Amino acid sequence: MSLYQLNDDSLIFPPVELALTEPNGLLAVGGNLQPQRLINAYTQGIFPWFSDNDPLLWWSPNPRAIIKLKDLRINRTLRKAIKKSPYKITLNSAFKEVIALCANAPFRDDGTWILSEMENAYINLHQLGFAHSIEVWERNSVDEHVLVGGLYGVAINGFFSGESMFYTSANASKFALIALGELLKSIDIDFIDCQLLNPFLADMGAIEISRKNFIACKQTAINKEITDDFWQSRELFIE
Repeated sequence: MSLYQLNDDSLIFPPVELALTEPNGLLAVGGNLQPQRLINAYTQGIFPWFSDNDPLLWWSPNPRAIIKLKDLRINRTLRKAIKKSPYKITLNSAFKEVIALCANAPFRDDGTWILSEMENAYINLHQLGFAHSIEVWERNSVDEHVLVGGLYGVAINGFFSGESMFYTSANASKFALIALGELLKSIDIDFIDCQLLNPFLADMGAIEISRKNFIACKQTAINKEITDDFWQSRELFIE
């Protein structure tokens, strides 16, 4: 199979079934990160992912990592932490700060794929109502709330594709993920797209499913229309 070359004039992607098996899921190269291209990509289950000095790469891996929200794993230690309510959790209150901290999270030791052009592209999507963040705040010694964890991703109707998360205090990113799960369950969405499996996500209950099954789940979620105020900035609570 040959790799599909995108150009700036066309926003069309090839069928995801044409993605390479090695490297797994690589579908296309080139194009740009303009909002409509990104929206088209996520609508089809495609996402951009590339490193500094790489061309713009587009992916649709097989298998695909998701978290079924009924299987979101909250162990005993985390359950105790939730009961103590150590954090304030908000929705879409600090998107720019979250994506910047995801790009420079202190636990990353292998660089970042969230380059400045990626940051700007997702900030544009956020301003258009398609990218969203969950923020986790901790009260400090002078009674101020400091951002200590969070995540962001892209939503097309009821389909949410998680992009990245960060934490600087214990369990903060887990609180963000749980809050997102409860938010989506409130409109009868039953999964979060995690794109690629990693040890953290596996510990939280993520599994891998075939691309074919993922596309079916994704389409069902996209067909779920949501109210205009669903993603409005507000405080979230988890039980």
